[in-house]
Amino acid sequence: MRDRTPMPVVIVGGLHSEARKQVVDRLLRAVPGSVALHHDLATAPQGTVRRVMRDASGELSRGEAPLVNDCACCALREDLVPELERLARNGPAPLAVVELWDSVEPRAMAEVVAAHGADVFELTGVMTAVDPALVLPCLANGDDLSEAGLAAATTDRRTVGDTWARQLEYAPVLALVDSEAACDEDRALLSQLHPTARQVSARSGELAALAFAGFDVESAAAAQHPACALLPQDADEAGVSTLVWHRHRPFHPERLLAALEDLCCAAARSRGRFWLADRPDTLLSWDAAGGALCVENTGPWLASLPDAAWDMVSPMRRAAASLDWHPEHGDCCQHLVFTSPALDREGLAKLLESCLLTDAEYASGREAWKKLPAAFDSLLDPVS
Repeated sequence: MRDRTPMPVVIVGGLHSEARKQVVDRLLRAVPGSVALHHDLATAPQGTVRRVMRDASGELSRGEAPLVNDCACCALREDLVPELERLARNGPAPLAVVELWDSVEPRAMAEVVAAHGADVFELTGVMTAVDPALVLPCLANGDDLSEAGLAAATTDRRTVGDTWARQLEYAPVLALVDSEAACDEDRALLSQLHPTARQVSARSGELAALAFAGFDVESAAAAQHPACALLPQDADEAGVSTLVWHRHRPFHPERLLAALEDLCCAAARSRGRFWLADRPDTLLSWDAAGGALCVENTGPWLASLPDAAWDMVSPMRRAAASLDWHPEHGDCCQHLVFTSPALDREGLAKLLESCLLTDAEYASGREAWKKLPAAFDSLLDPVS
C-alpha cells in the first residue's frame, strides 16, 4: 500500500480578525474541499477554549478543549495536533487552514505543527492577514493584551504593539484586504517593516498557491534571532522613514539608560542588537513597539567564543557576523533599525551618538569599561 502524501497545512494569523476571516474564506473557496480549524480563546476566562471547524459551505463541527496550566495557548497547542491528525487520517483535506486567534503568534504554532506532523501533515505556509489602515494603530498601541481582552494567559505580559510586530515580521506572506481608509503612508510603513515579505491581495488567485509554497521553521527562526535578523534597510518613502544606525563603539550604560524613553518613543518600531561597555562580551537584543522596549541577553558575541565553537553556530549567524566584522572588536557592534512616519532621523542619530563612549572612555579599554556603573542590571537581571 502506497504511503499517503502528508496533508498540507497553512497558518493564517494576525490581530485584524475581519481581515483574517476574509483571507481564510478566500482560501476555502479557492481550494475545493479545504477545511479551516479555529480555536477561539475568548472563552478562556470561563475555563475552556472553543474549537470550530468549517469549510466553504459553513460550520462542520464545534467542541471545547480545557485550559492547560491556566494558559489558553497551551490548550491550543495540546488540541491542535490531535485535530490535525484526525483530519489528515479521515480525509485528508487538500488543505487544512489553521486560523489563529487574535493575539496568538504564528511562530509558536508553526513550530508545533512542523515538529509533530511527521508523515501525516506538513506545514506548507504561514500568512499574516493585514488591513493596511490598521498597521500603525496596532503598532503604536502600548496597552497590555490583558487590558484589550486579548491575553492568552493570566501571566501574559505582552502588549498589543509588540505582539502585532512579531505577527507581521515572522510571516513570509502578508495577505492584504481592501481598505478604503488605507493611504500611501500605510503601505510604505508596511513595506518598510517587512521588506522581504510577499504582499498579496486577499482576493488574488496567487493566495492559494502561496499556501502550498513551503515553509522552513528553522530559517524563519534564524531570520528573527537578534544576532542574525534580516533587518530592514535604510528607506524614505511617502513620509515614512527607516534609519539604520550602525557603529563599532559600545554604549555607556548610564547615558543609554537615561535616553531609553526618548529612544523607544522616537519610532513606531525599532529593533536590532546592541553592545554595552560594562558587558562587552554580551550580545543584547533591542525590541520596541508602542513605546514599550524589551532588552534581553541573547548570549555571547561570536568574537567572545573560542574558534572551535564557531562550528556549532548556524551559517546565517556566521554570515551576519562577517558583515559586521571589525578588526579590533569582531562582530561586537550597534546595529539598530528605527521605522516610523515623521521620523526625526537627524535628532535620533544625534541622541544615539551621545550615548556612545567618549574618545577618552573608549581609549581606557575593556577592563575599565567593565567597571562602569551596571545601569542595565535591573532590566537584564531582574530579581524574581
